[in-house]
Amino acid sequence: MRNFYILFILILASHCSSTKQPAETPQQIEPPQNEQVVEIKDDAKVSENISNEEDLFILDAVAEPEIQMTSAGAMEKKYKLSGQQPARTEAYREFSRTGGKLNTFNLAGDLDQPQVDHNTEEYDLIDENIFLTALSNPLSTFSIDVDAASYANVRRFINSGQMPYKDAVRIEEMINYFNYDYPEPKKDQPFSVNMEISQAPWNAKHQLVHIGLQGKKLDTKKLAPSNLVFLIDVSGSMNSPNKLGLLKSSFKILLKNLQAKDRVALAVYAGQAGLVLPSTPVAEKKKILAALDNLNAGGSTAGGAGIKLAYDVAKKNLLVEGNNRVILATDGDFNVGTSSTSELTRLIEEKRKDGIYLTICGFGMGNYKDGRMESISNAGNGNYYYIDNILEAKKVFANELQATLFTIAKDVKIQIEFNPEKVGAYRLIGYENRKLANEDFNDDKKDAGELGAGHTVTALYEIIPTGVESEFIKDVDALKYQNLNTTGKSDSDEWMTVKLRYKKPNEDTSKLLVETLKGKPKTMAKSSENFRFSAAVAEFGMILRDSEFKQASSYDSTLKLAKTAKGDDTEGYRAEFIRLVEKASLLDDSNS
Repeated sequence: MRNFYILFILILASHCSSTKQPAETPQQIEPPQNEQVVEIKDDAKVSENISNEEDLFILDAVAEPEIQMTSAGAMEKKYKLSGQQPARTEAYREFSRTGGKLNTFNLAGDLDQPQVDHNTEEYDLIDENIFLTALSNPLSTFSIDVDAASYANVRRFINSGQMPYKDAVRIEEMINYFNYDYPEPKKDQPFSVNMEISQAPWNAKHQLVHIGLQGKKLDTKKLAPSNLVFLIDVSGSMNSPNKLGLLKSSFKILLKNLQAKDRVALAVYAGQAGLVLPSTPVAEKKKILAALDNLNAGGSTAGGAGIKLAYDVAKKNLLVEGNNRVILATDGDFNVGTSSTSELTRLIEEKRKDGIYLTICGFGMGNYKDGRMESISNAGNGNYYYIDNILEAKKVFANELQATLFTIAKDVKIQIEFNPEKVGAYRLIGYENRKLANEDFNDDKKDAGELGAGHTVTALYEIIPTGVESEFIKDVDALKYQNLNTTGKSDSDEWMTVKLRYKKPNEDTSKLLVETLKGKPKTMAKSSENFRFSAAVAEFGMILRDSEFKQASSYDSTLKLAKTAKGDDTEGYRAEFIRLVEKASLLDDSNS
């Protein structure tokens, strides 16, 4: 008789008790009222009404199964969760048999999240950029930002029925969560520069400038080998399915997409740090998976010690012509040893000098330390993601793996010079924590953001044209010792000059690119899908932040704009955004 598995799935109502019930013997199994029974046999067919039977990823634990042997010698696994709600049609389920093991996980993030007794999540204060006059402040300088954590975290809030904290909303990360259809760069450049100007959707008298970079894609057959160190937080705060359980599943997706010539080491930290697996070829995947599966959570969190160990292991196995990177997975709740954000930032700044890059993946809720993780990723030539569900793991570690792991340009800075004959005032939307002093642009010692292979980076400026009156333009007293005058070159159809500096990954001297934006603004109807969708995301972000600059922004106008700019949307990310706006409009009390 073939082995068979029985899976009880009970969807947790928010008021149900989380107390575990004692296991029943196989002969006594009788599902309680309102419980849904799903039977998986060797052919992996689902016997009850589960709408999605896609062949998806190998996943780990929503709950520890109870394993028993039947009288016929077959093995049963029972997953007992609570339940009175029927299965939701929007929540996908994955079933995969590997090595005689059945795994399940919530894909879409729409099922109830675990209840949190005390919420200690932390977000850094965002002081929004204001409008500056082009005559007295002609330059605007900032570092690019390819992080996408904020959007995934905002999605987690909204999908769990809660509006996000204002400072959890970083608009530049929401915009850059999405890819845009920019042309490929020229052969001798790592990225292309694309610009467009049209009407601001939330104020017909204002213009919106769209600046987009497209990173060069790499030939997958010619990728350099990778030296990766997985640094995994196994402290007690990670002991939940949406933390360590989801983390393991996410890293299995990454392993599936690495090359056989790549190498992986596995370091962990709780009360102290330790090396679980020395650097091992990905060709020995079973050994890596076994080490990953054996991890359990418990203890305090010595994050600083773990970071030091991971960088030491990466340096010991450094590939001079390869890709060297530490991948830190944590909720950011460090509490032992080097644990303050400033100490950790200085530690990372020192370690990045060895040519080792950093990727941070945030997990969980309730004690999530977003500001800390963003700060140390910025300091470590890194990128930062929040993994709220398994599809996000697929996006980061499969669909966009090159952008995640392979840097094609580092210390990328942008400096804009505005023409005061055209621009009365301007405001950079987002990038508040990526602003640079104007003098930093030409200083090659000043750190800035990295661009991954195939990555797109987008920035938006809201423009108040010269001569347009606005409450956002503030008067300042006339200067006593100098006059602000324009040059003859300002009398042209140029709106701005855009300068970019970048370094190749293994070089320390920057290169300069210069582009100009000129001509008549396009009408909204003739603007690109890139322009309209990024504007819709920015509008949504301003609504969520209740920005003083949101003006006529609304959920309705955001939806209308986004729906005109879905494009091909192969992976469904833009369609998901539209659903997210709809959900937020229903949750937002101010929209009633």
